[in-house]
Amino acid sequence: MEFITTNFAPIMFAGLICFLLLGFPVAFSLGACGLSFGIIGIELGVFPASVLAWLPQRLIGIMANDTLLAVPFFTLMGLILERSGMAEDLLDTVGQVFGPMRGGLALAVVFVGALLAATTGVVAASVISMGLISLPIMLRYGYDRKFTSGVIAASGTLAQIIPPSLVLIIMADQLGRSVGDMYKGAFVPAFLLVGCYVLYIAALAIFKPASVPALPPEARIYREPNGSGGYPSLLALAIISFLVSMVLARHMPEVHSWWLDKEITTVATDEKVVVAMCGGAMVALLIALLNKLTGLGLLSRLAERVTFVLIPPLLLIFLVLGTIFLGVATPTEGGAMGAIGAIVMAWMRGRLGLALLKQALASTTKLGSFVMFILIGATVFGLVFQAADGPIWVEHLLASLPGGQIGFLIFVNLLVFFLAFFLDYFELSFIVVPLLAPVANKLGIDLIWFGVLLAMTMQTSFMHPPFGFALFFLRSVAPDKPYVDRVTKKVMDPVTTMQIYKGAIPFLFIQLFMVGVMIAFPSLVTGSLDKVQSYDLKAVGEQMREGLQPESGGEGYGADGGYGADEKPAEPEGGASAPAVPAPEAAPVAADDDPMKAMQDALKQQKP
Repeated sequence: MEFITTNFAPIMFAGLICFLLLGFPVAFSLGACGLSFGIIGIELGVFPASVLAWLPQRLIGIMANDTLLAVPFFTLMGLILERSGMAEDLLDTVGQVFGPMRGGLALAVVFVGALLAATTGVVAASVISMGLISLPIMLRYGYDRKFTSGVIAASGTLAQIIPPSLVLIIMADQLGRSVGDMYKGAFVPAFLLVGCYVLYIAALAIFKPASVPALPPEARIYREPNGSGGYPSLLALAIISFLVSMVLARHMPEVHSWWLDKEITTVATDEKVVVAMCGGAMVALLIALLNKLTGLGLLSRLAERVTFVLIPPLLLIFLVLGTIFLGVATPTEGGAMGAIGAIVMAWMRGRLGLALLKQALASTTKLGSFVMFILIGATVFGLVFQAADGPIWVEHLLASLPGGQIGFLIFVNLLVFFLAFFLDYFELSFIVVPLLAPVANKLGIDLIWFGVLLAMTMQTSFMHPPFGFALFFLRSVAPDKPYVDRVTKKVMDPVTTMQIYKGAIPFLFIQLFMVGVMIAFPSLVTGSLDKVQSYDLKAVGEQMREGLQPESGGEGYGADGGYGADEKPAEPEGGASAPAVPAPEAAPVAADDDPMKAMQDALKQQKP
């Protein structure tokens, strides 16, 4: 019994592993393990029985957590946009833009994957949508099967790291940090990852052009009457939008001063980017609307199609993320606005039916319940684990790793990488992150950077052969038998499971490369955050002391520190002198001590 009492925390953690290996659902495994070891710990005297009395208050705290409301809101927004046909329209339109170049369809998949990630935040929705829409097209025109599978799965996983990612919301809640700061920190690494995908596609287009052919001329449907592609007007519209954005960004303080009717001298960079891009997109949309209503013929069919398909979701992104970055709305409020915006967009496109709304609400309820039950189970486990001094055991275990911060980060990322073979990112966030965060904080690691780094590592969980969820999602929609293509009427070979696994490996290495880059350059995350204001308390104390000193020749504090000490004390009536009261002895103040502390000590030592 003494051995169990002494090693209660590691035995409890091993018990959780056993529960999971038995195949029980994670939420119930966490709760059952926590309650079982809670009863055992009380019987053995490891901790008092009052520990379990804290549990109802913890559960009430979960229900009162406003931040977690953002999860169902963003999920509903993404599902409505995905099921209203936005993904199909985007892939069709962007594919037509990039189609004439080698690897153009793959580039379209990456860019649309990034845009869907910024509007849906749900990996399953992105992978399944692009698998259904783009996989047959890419196979039809001769793309390599392994590469096609890999690029679709990898682009769908961008929803894991590009805001408004659901895992970033959970990570911020578990780390006790702002969701807005977590979103700001993830922006640069997320789009660097997109850039790495693009570079890989460009390299294939140069060195293996047969695996990523261009779209044939007969497949380019948005053509002008004279046979041209309509790219000049699209380029002109993009340049106008870009110039408007640059002018707005350059004169942002003047715009704010005019809008707020008071002088503004500086504007935060993220605010400049959001407002400037929003202004440029609005100008492009207004030009396209004017062209359509007046029939002036200023824009080609391609330019008009791109504007009407691309700008509305971009404006929705600016509405949601912009209000969060600017501090106008909380993540929960931003998610609510995004859900309403998605409903309005689907209604304007004539695709909002009762069946679609019911399906989206049902799926949102299922995912929200899934998250809440895991969180409740993790809370039960965490409460008992903390009572058994589990965090201290984990801290002693990890803080002694060689290499300091770098050694800790390498070990933690390897641990999360291997655990991601078996656990979902929600489960990792609720089980592993609360154990690692105190150690990271003690080692002086910025928790925003730590959270974004773990989110990037968890993203690899979707690409692990043979356990990656994105690979399972793609397998569910990829053809597993020979089929007849509906356009060419040719018999097409199926996509095998091994081809999906092989195609995922290069993109898995790209994701791991980005993890290494983030460890080497923390400023990729922290550089996007607002600077923390630091104050020199010693200097503040000196200023307070100087403010309390009397001016030369003035009255106030006397030489001995008493108020009005320069004045003579009043004599009592009758001329009798009052008994002398000895002045309190001032406490000595060392020159190298904190002045505020010295003042407090001196006041404590003065007795009336």
